[in-house]
Amino acid sequence: MRRLFFFLSVAALSACYVPKTAVNKQIEPALLVNGKLWSSFFIQSSAEYDALCYQAYNFAKFSLDEVLKAPSGKPLAVVTDIDETVLDNSPYAVHRALEGKDFDARSWYEWTSKAEALPLPGSLDFFNYAASKGVTVFYLTNRDEAERKATLENLKKYKYPFSDDSHLILKQSVSSKESRRQTIAENFNIVLLIGDNLSDFSTLWDKKTKNERSKNVELTQSEFGKKYIVLPNPNYGGWEDAIYGNMHNLTTAQKDSAIKANLKGY
Repeated sequence: MRRLFFFLSVAALSACYVPKTAVNKQIEPALLVNGKLWSSFFIQSSAEYDALCYQAYNFAKFSLDEVLKAPSGKPLAVVTDIDETVLDNSPYAVHRALEGKDFDARSWYEWTSKAEALPLPGSLDFFNYAASKGVTVFYLTNRDEAERKATLENLKKYKYPFSDDSHLILKQSVSSKESRRQTIAENFNIVLLIGDNLSDFSTLWDKKTKNERSKNVELTQSEFGKKYIVLPNPNYGGWEDAIYGNMHNLTTAQKDSAIKANLKGY
């Protein structure tokens, strides 16, 4: 009986044993992919994320009220990004991560064509408030022209003000938004810029290094919460691009290496 017990014990332990190399393969999946799954989990599940969005739009309302106290030579305008500023695309990130994949244009177009992105907390109330005060809203986005119809459908579904062709400004040739901001500024006084990416505010953050981005935030710190309103986006953005040297042709393995090189531990 003792011999039988011994053999059964060895068999059970053998069944549980996994070689070290196999363990490593199991616990070291792509940081990039699993990271986006975790950050999407935060976006979709945490009251803290909702609170950050409300906080941003509360600051926007406060700043707008301050601006409205003074006369302006031009009509007032608020310029806002769309993705992760007005609309939540975390379901796309989850879908791709569960497939073990990152962003690509084909799958992104497939997602935006559904026009199913939900409003970020506080966004609809703020833009309706701005419109009620006679302030024009421009949706300045790097979505492509091919996405115009579905984007308008998504905005109109939730009754965002100024959801029309003349106030939806899409990417035509370059990703920098500066020339498009300048075009709006020809006829409007842009009093607020709202976005999840620092390049939504200025060329100070267009394709800059990690250190340059941080330095330029420090130099313009007084504008945040005043003219620049930042929404949280742990999923992607210029911050991530800077880690990859602003290169968009890296493999997942190369991106993972860049991420590890920028992590601090002890």
